[in-house]
Amino acid sequence: MANPFKNAQFVASFGTVEQLPPSTEPEVSFVGRSNVGKSSLINALLGRKALAKVSGKPGKTQTINFFEASGIHFVDLPGYGFAHRSKQERQRWADLISAYFESERSHNLVISLIDIRLDPQTLDARMIDYLKSAKLPFIVALTKADKLKSRTKQQASLTKLSNAFGLDPLACVVTSAEKKQGIDTLARYIERACFE
Repeated sequence: MANPFKNAQFVASFGTVEQLPPSTEPEVSFVGRSNVGKSSLINALLGRKALAKVSGKPGKTQTINFFEASGIHFVDLPGYGFAHRSKQERQRWADLISAYFESERSHNLVISLIDIRLDPQTLDARMIDYLKSAKLPFIVALTKADKLKSRTKQQASLTKLSNAFGLDPLACVVTSAEKKQGIDTLARYIERACFE
């Protein structure tokens, strides 16, 4: 499938929710742990190698970053759970994420990223519970699938994680930004959420 999202561009970064522009287009936001691969997945979706800045250091995204393509805003939220930052800084990111979700915006779809290789993590469980309780439309992207050696192992992890988080396995997409696995499926979810 050809990339459905055209003319992708960086819009702006915002350090507080008060700075955010009015919500005039459908919004798809990306949330997950600091080293889960958000920037890589956004780049794979938008067909651009370095639009969202990929860093070897977790915790690089400290602002809310807006990208635009095909009349959709793609919103990269700060990663959570990075231990090598001060408690204050981690709290600021958590406040920024919750303030974004609680503001009056066009929350068409939230993509919650979880590393497929890891056992269920408490912080991911909290995020899933938060998205459920806030009644936000969301799906889960299980990232870094190329690091597992076989589709059988990927499927076993999908089953384990979806059971642990109380999710319908069909609401979880196995992805690899590296191999472009699952990118078409995510794109279809996004198009449906924004335009149907």
